[in-house]
Amino acid sequence: MSFEFIRKLPTPAEIKEEFPVPAELISLKEKRDAEIRDVICGKSNKFLVIVGPCSADNEDSVCDYVNRLAKLNEKVSDRLVLIPRIYTNKPRTTGEGYKGMVHQPDPEKKPDFLAGLVAIRKMHIRAVEESGLTCADEMLYPENYRYLSDILSYVAIGARSVEDQQHRLTVSGFDIPAGMKNPTSGDFSVMLNSVFAAQHPHSFIYRGWEVNTSGNELAHTILRGATNKHGQNTPNYHYEDLNRLLEMYGKMNLKNPACIVDTNHSNSNKQFEQQVRIAKEVMHNRKLNSDIHSLVKGLMIESYIEEGCQKVGGGIYGKSITDPCLGWADTERLILDLADYE
Repeated sequence: MSFEFIRKLPTPAEIKEEFPVPAELISLKEKRDAEIRDVICGKSNKFLVIVGPCSADNEDSVCDYVNRLAKLNEKVSDRLVLIPRIYTNKPRTTGEGYKGMVHQPDPEKKPDFLAGLVAIRKMHIRAVEESGLTCADEMLYPENYRYLSDILSYVAIGARSVEDQQHRLTVSGFDIPAGMKNPTSGDFSVMLNSVFAAQHPHSFIYRGWEVNTSGNELAHTILRGATNKHGQNTPNYHYEDLNRLLEMYGKMNLKNPACIVDTNHSNSNKQFEQQVRIAKEVMHNRKLNSDIHSLVKGLMIESYIEEGCQKVGGGIYGKSITDPCLGWADTERLILDLADYE
């Protein structure tokens, strides 16, 4: 056989029972979820900033970063909602490279999925306990979502996952916002079809169960740029792109039209320092057009303690081992500038 079955892993219920969310965090999450929901639904004028490392590779440095965000949040919470990125799965274009903490809780050691599941849950709980900020993660593997479903406040569906039926159907069972990225081709219709699917109820097989979902009215779009047939990156955050998305939303009869602009990836051509300029252009366009202002609910920014990136084993604390990120100083300055726009 091509599959070698190593060991049966604990179910989400078993992991949750062993590592429960402390009671005081349950009410905190409810308040955070309501605050974020109100932004997506247009009941709040606050602006979302989903910000943090490309991938969460080390619990101590990630929690250090989130605690810095918490202190900054005290200055901007009347205008912004800061949502730390704690991304524990890393999609790889070719399948090679570090795939995230769920695979390798220690990036320099072999994969250990049992240790990984425990590590990501403990890290997410610790981050919320210390900072008071519930976080975002990427749902790369739909069957793994429930290991963190009681602690997350936001989930992103990546460009390579958004066309997948199981991802779309799983999102339809969420009760938190889920951002559906445009595919790498840049096709807006694919992205909007994924939002349509996620907003409607479905019946399907999930983790060995026959399930029904009620639909997730908080599913929305994320613009992350595209890659053309020549392998060149093309941005899609400009005024014309936002207007086009607005028009297409209007034809789809979707609930809560909303868009998050990802300032990195193909939008920046992975030139991480360009995220500052891109973020400010988006904010400027929101000022120019009241409809765009209503549509664009937030930004997604890749940021860590130290700017740039390093190879696995590089040894620099708080520096990305995957895509390059903004450093803390530039991030802090940018977030304060974003608050001034609001």
